[in-house]
Amino acid sequence: MAKSNSDNPIRKVLGLGYWVQGFRCFPWMAVNFFLKDGLNVDPSTLQLLQNSANLPMVAKPLYGILSDAVYISGQHRIPYIAIGAFLQAVSWLPIALMPPSRISVFTISIYLLLSNLGASIAEVANDAIVAEAGKQPTSSKNSRASSSGELQAFVWVASSAGGILGNLLGGVAIDRFSPQAMFLFFGLLLSLQFFLTIIVRERSLNLPQSSTNAGINKQLSELAAVLKRPEIAYSIMWLAVSYSITPALTGTMFFYQTEHLKIESSVLGISKVFGQAALLLWGVIYNRHLKSIPSRKLIASIQVSMAVFMISDMLFVKGVYREMGVPDFIYVVLFSGLSEVLLFFKILPFSVLIALLCPPGCEGSLMAFVMSAIALAFIVSGCLGVALASYVGVTANDFSGLARGLIIQAVCTLLPLSCSWCIPDDIKAKDRRKDSKKQL
Repeated sequence: MAKSNSDNPIRKVLGLGYWVQGFRCFPWMAVNFFLKDGLNVDPSTLQLLQNSANLPMVAKPLYGILSDAVYISGQHRIPYIAIGAFLQAVSWLPIALMPPSRISVFTISIYLLLSNLGASIAEVANDAIVAEAGKQPTSSKNSRASSSGELQAFVWVASSAGGILGNLLGGVAIDRFSPQAMFLFFGLLLSLQFFLTIIVRERSLNLPQSSTNAGINKQLSELAAVLKRPEIAYSIMWLAVSYSITPALTGTMFFYQTEHLKIESSVLGISKVFGQAALLLWGVIYNRHLKSIPSRKLIASIQVSMAVFMISDMLFVKGVYREMGVPDFIYVVLFSGLSEVLLFFKILPFSVLIALLCPPGCEGSLMAFVMSAIALAFIVSGCLGVALASYVGVTANDFSGLARGLIIQAVCTLLPLSCSWCIPDDIKAKDRRKDSKKQL
């Protein structure tokens, strides 16, 4: 018999997990200022560190398969959330307590990699719990779908709330506290999550029990078989290319806003809050009004919108909006935060498309693979951004070539549209889904 919501601690576990996941932007804002002001890195080095720290995200499918196949004390979700929180805590706390003179670029890079490794493991375990909770036996299929939908909405809100609060507090705290004090606060928060997690027994979550535990080799072979389907392989390839072919200039824009325009950190924090709110609103708008639009058309529209925002950034750097009477901080608040999160808008309709294409039973491992492909694409995008900044001659003190770099960035963003045929339309996707069910 399923436990009631008041008896089942699943919402407490997931609420804390997803909230902390969203709140990770709090120490990362401090990282940017610590690298710029404390270690005096240049824009290219900052961007390279930001993107290389995402390397552990690439191995998310491996963490998912490991969590599915390897049980720890009879549990295979809660221990991995605890391990993820522990790894993050032991990465942030040493940076916070170490004397600044002993912290080098190499040292902080290692700790950031360890932090993202822990975050990746925890995210995979949390996502698996959400997926499994939707399979809990209920009195009807409709009530099961309703329960699953409510949990999805709950964790989305928890993550967004963490992101909004993290960016808001980060923008204020960076002016009043040292970056290391912010690292210490987040490390203590992760320690609290670790201790609160290990006291929860997984059986109390009332997750469905698998009758057989598939081996790692079997799960890898099943994933490989799914990836051989042309419609799935081409779709994922297009998404990864659409991200990787666009040079990222986030580090350069951060230097431009803080060093050249002297934008205050609190304004940057509000800008990121605005972006997080837009991301949350996008999920609501998509579910209510845009799900009927074919995924190919919607994703292509988002790609064009990204290019338009890059052209807008170019006009901002040229001073066009300033001449029109728009203060720099107004543009940063209203447009910069939205521009940063716009590239994530594609993930929601793409996830719906992948769910239609994927055979039943492989959704979790396939989505983990998709997210790892996106993480790898972001790394490639960051490296291309470093090369582009160097090509146009942007340095920590010279931003004369930034406008030209933004034009090149916009052109690169439009290039994948020529291969949008790689994304199948939704009607064909549904037919593929039906054919897969018949084969099984």
